[in-house]
This record gives sequence, C-alpha cells and structure tokens, in this order.
Amino acid sequence: MQIFDVVEPARVRDVWRILGQISDPEIPVLTITDLGMVRSVHHREDGWHIGFTPTYSGCPATDFLLTAIREAMADAQLQPVHIEQMLHPAWTTDWMSPAAKTRLREYGISPPQGHACHAISVSGDVECPRCGSLHTSLISEFGSTACKALYRCDSCREPFDYFKCI
Repeated sequence: MQIFDVVEPARVRDVWRILGQISDPEIPVLTITDLGMVRSVHHREDGWHIGFTPTYSGCPATDFLLTAIREAMADAQLQPVHIEQMLHPAWTTDWMSPAAKTRLREYGISPPQGHACHAISVSGDVECPRCGSLHTSLISEFGSTACKALYRCDSCREPFDYFKCI
C-alpha cells in the first residue's frame, strides 16, 4: 500500500497548467494537454507522478516531450518527477479537447470528425478548414505525418491536411 502526501489541489492544478504550456512539436498550436497525452498527475512521497500517452508508440517526438515535461517541472521547482508512459489504452483522437479541434481548424488542418470508434472512412465527408466545404477529395492517405491524410478542397481548390480519427 502506498502512502500519498497531502498536496493542495491547487498544486496539482499548477502542474496541469505547466504541462498545458508544452506545445506539440509537430502542431505547435496544440499542447500535450490539448491532445490528451497527459493522462494523470499525482503527488506521492517520492515526488510527482505523471501519466503520459504518446499519440502512437513509435512517435518520434516522445523523447522530446518527455524531456520538455522534466524541464518544465524542474523550472517550476517541482521535483522529483516520474513519468509513466502509458501505452494501454492507446491514445485516441477522442481525447482531444474541443478547443484543440477548433485551433486545428484555425491553423488550417481539418480536425478529426466523429469518434474514433465511429470514424468516417478516409474517403468520407471531410470539411475544408479554409472555406468549410464538404466537397473535398482525398489526395493521399498520408499527409505531412502518418496521423494526417492529404486532401484538396473541390470548392476553394486549396490542399489541406485532415487529422485522422485514431
């Protein structure tokens, strides 16, 4: 049985706020909390414990993000820090906040539509983030990263990435 330190809820909220300032290196308008990558924050006798789920197990940004978490916590003098990579359940776009989806659209990436368990097929109705048209065509199932598909809007003729439901 583990004994937990009594930590004011405000300190836990502070950690969430700190983690919420760490941007995703591939999509800088989103943070790791926007994406739902931070699964938990707890304080125990031996320090801070953070549950972290990368967007996929082979994500090349994982080491960068783990270092960013450690540095942000050290800068805030909240140490020691223990980060548990939680690969089960696997990350899903369902964990993205509504605000994250809005920022994606404003950034020019069509956000995931629907829930991952009911994901539209990659050839389904994908909304253009620029003009809002549903008249779009798939160019490639893989865009600038594996989690995105490349589309073209048939109305405004602009290409755009679609963040696939995962």
